[in-house]
Amino acid sequence: MNQLTPWADGPFELIVHAELHRLDGDDFGRRIGLVGFDNAIEVAISTYLQLHPIQRQNREYKKEDVEKWSKHYHSKLDFFFEEVKTRGLTASFEKSVCIWCHEVRNGQYHAGGPTIPRERELLEIRRAALEVFGVLFDVSDVEQVLDTRIAELTEKNLPQRTPEMDRLIDKSFGVVSLGGMSYYTSEALYAVDPFAYGDVCSQLQTQIDPEVLPLEDD
Repeated sequence: MNQLTPWADGPFELIVHAELHRLDGDDFGRRIGLVGFDNAIEVAISTYLQLHPIQRQNREYKKEDVEKWSKHYHSKLDFFFEEVKTRGLTASFEKSVCIWCHEVRNGQYHAGGPTIPRERELLEIRRAALEVFGVLFDVSDVEQVLDTRIAELTEKNLPQRTPEMDRLIDKSFGVVSLGGMSYYTSEALYAVDPFAYGDVCSQLQTQIDPEVLPLEDD
């Protein structure tokens, strides 16, 4: 993939994780995807504002302005749209749409609502996240960079999820509640971070006799 700067890696990884969930296509993936893209917008702007000028094409901002823009989600978006205008660019998304998607995210993330994001909302927040990242970190084709990264994380390269491993995790950790819905820990963990799923399985396996696997249902 195209080489990103070290300070762009964090915001980009949030986009990658959100995209992986979006591609899952299920309700859980859509929920987590929306949260991920929304977080990516906020983290990209916060990260950019904290960079040394030499890391952002020698662009400088007044300290009081940075403090004002950094206050909350809405003010961070204010900065982005001001920055786009200053650079002579035009954003392809409206701030009002971004705020709407953010409120949908808050309804799930904070209030625990069971609402499933609509495909349109997910695509809108995705477009905004990619554009914010591309503009601020000077990446001309974020879609291509993202596609390359996703291709590197094919199913072949990811830890494999198996019924035996699911049962091993669920026997140890049971059920978790997310967004007002209940999920087996194995399901939630693999959806959020497949590599953490693999690490937990490895740790649990070292605590038992390998001959015990595959585990029998209760």
